[in-house]
Amino acid sequence: MSLEERANRIDRIILKRIEEDLVPIPAGRLAMRDDRTGQSWIAQVPSFHLSKYLVTQQLFEEVMGISPSTFKGPRHPVETISWKDAATFCNELSFLMELNPSYQFAGEEEGFYFNHQANGYRLPTEAEWEYACRAGSSGIRYGELDAIAWYRANAAGSTHEVGQKLPNSWGLFDMIGNVWEWCADIYDATVYGSYRIIRGGGWYDEARGCMVTNRRRSHPTAYKIDDLGFRIARNS
Repeated sequence: MSLEERANRIDRIILKRIEEDLVPIPAGRLAMRDDRTGQSWIAQVPSFHLSKYLVTQQLFEEVMGISPSTFKGPRHPVETISWKDAATFCNELSFLMELNPSYQFAGEEEGFYFNHQANGYRLPTEAEWEYACRAGSSGIRYGELDAIAWYRANAAGSTHEVGQKLPNSWGLFDMIGNVWEWCADIYDATVYGSYRIIRGGGWYDEARGCMVTNRRRSHPTAYKIDDLGFRIARNS
């Protein structure tokens, strides 16, 4: 499909709104920890842009032409997608916006090349995600849980429309709860191979699962579940 044909699939107003929804995140540093291994490290985070909202079903369908989600609703977050589905969406959106795609996929099912210099859309790194989620806060959450997140105690067994709870101090919504979010990074190649990191907690989780520091991982092509989605990032 040509660039012109792909561009005809999506309303230009929606494309403009995507750019407007990107929040500039300032550069900084972040102390991180893996409770499984007990390791701690300092991450340097360059400035970047991150969408204030999770990718919605409407946007995903406009770009990809399919609607894979279990819980249907145009303003609900897209879910039941793999890491590779999310990365492919980033590439397709980049083509539509006439930007350089961030990912190139090799012949094997899980192989990919990431162009760090590309100006197109991508998934946030784990450090970017946690740094943006915290937005300068230092606790296990950036606010009172019921005010900021959909989780097991208040979600009534489903995802909810994006942007209904309070944002963090940088204007980012649903960073905790609603759906987990795919990040760019491999979790631990020596133990888990190509498994990618997911962060943030989802509608199915108890309160203890919805914290800034929680780290989980799963297979990049085989794992699709109804409380896992993503949001998009771009280099500054």
